[in-house]
Parts: sequence; C-alpha cells; structure tokens
Amino acid sequence: MLLTKMFAVGMLSTNCYVVSCRETRKAVIVDPGFGGQREAEEVFSFINDSGLELKFIVNTHGHPDHTCGNELVKNKFHVPICIHEADAYMLGASGEATARYFGFDSVSPSADILLHDGDSVTFGDVTLKVVHSPGHSFGSIVILGETEVFTGDTLFAGSIGRTDFPGSSERELQLSLKKLLRLPDYFVVYPGHGPATTMGEEKRVNPFLLGL
Repeated sequence: MLLTKMFAVGMLSTNCYVVSCRETRKAVIVDPGFGGQREAEEVFSFINDSGLELKFIVNTHGHPDHTCGNELVKNKFHVPICIHEADAYMLGASGEATARYFGFDSVSPSADILLHDGDSVTFGDVTLKVVHSPGHSFGSIVILGETEVFTGDTLFAGSIGRTDFPGSSERELQLSLKKLLRLPDYFVVYPGHGPATTMGEEKRVNPFLLGL
C-alpha cells in the first residue's frame, strides 16, 4: 500500500511529497523545493522518524521551485535524481540560466536517471508509472499510482499550469490534460501547488477541463 505525506515548501509553496511503501518502508521524495536547511530538516526528520529508506528523488519537471532541494536530499541520503530527459537541461551547470530566470540562486546537481514516457519508478512493492505531460515545460511528467496521480504543475485543484514560460505550450498542455481526463474519477490528484483533489471533482468543476 502506498502512503503519501505532503509538505508545502519554498517561497512558492511547492508541494513536496514523501511517498512510501507501507510494507517495506522504501520511499521516494517528489519535488523537494526546499527554501533552506530548516525546511529540509523537517522533511528529513519525518523520513527518519518513520523508519523510511529513501530510494529516489523524482522531479515532476525542472523548474527550480521543484528542484532546488535536490542537492540537500542527495547529500543526506545518497540517492539518485530522476527527471524526464527533456527537462534535464535545467539541472546542473546548464540550469544556471533557468535558475536566474525564476529568481533562484542555487541549481540542482545534474540528473542521475533520465526518465521517459512509460518508464516505472519502483520502490518496495510500489511501482509508479511515468507519463510524459508536456505543456508547462518540455519535460513535465505526471506520476501514476494505482489510485493516485502526482501532477506537478500540469493540473491543480481548479486550475492548470502556466504556459507563458520558456518551454511552455498551451496546445501541448491541453493534450496532456486529455490524458488525465481518461483517469477514473476516484483517482486522488496530488498537485505541485495547492490542495489535493480528485479527478472526478476536476472533471466537474475545473474550467480548463470542461472545454476539452
């Protein structure tokens, strides 16, 4: 069974998720956009106090509010950074321009694992599926579990991700949202910012989905 703990972190209140397998205590961290060491330590304490063994860092996309804590996590737990290949350029030395564009001083280390559409991230008895969902960025992904989806900045409660950034595309985002519309209503949506919701609720009330 999958367990999810959310932390709102950083200057843009990014949702950082610790996702774990109840049976094996293996876990991943999704989008550690920490605003500093204090926020990081709160998450690290949760991981340690819960007896979790962290296996991967997974970034839903390369914007620094979702990746700026990668280095802190990697140094603490010695785990690989995973991101879609199309957003890998925003990490490492080549990501300095992106960080400056968004007003961040720090840049994540380079990716260790490049993800592709259809890949899986497995930890313990849990397997999450990677679905490429471009639109907010070239390499945005959503991450599918059995009854939940981590949508990054593709879909929010009542809204969607911005398409006015470099690498964004309104048309591509609409195509990505159509993929999400195929999910059952009972799926819990864990977005990159804001409260959790369900696919059923978004199909009913999200104005950006109603016209698709």
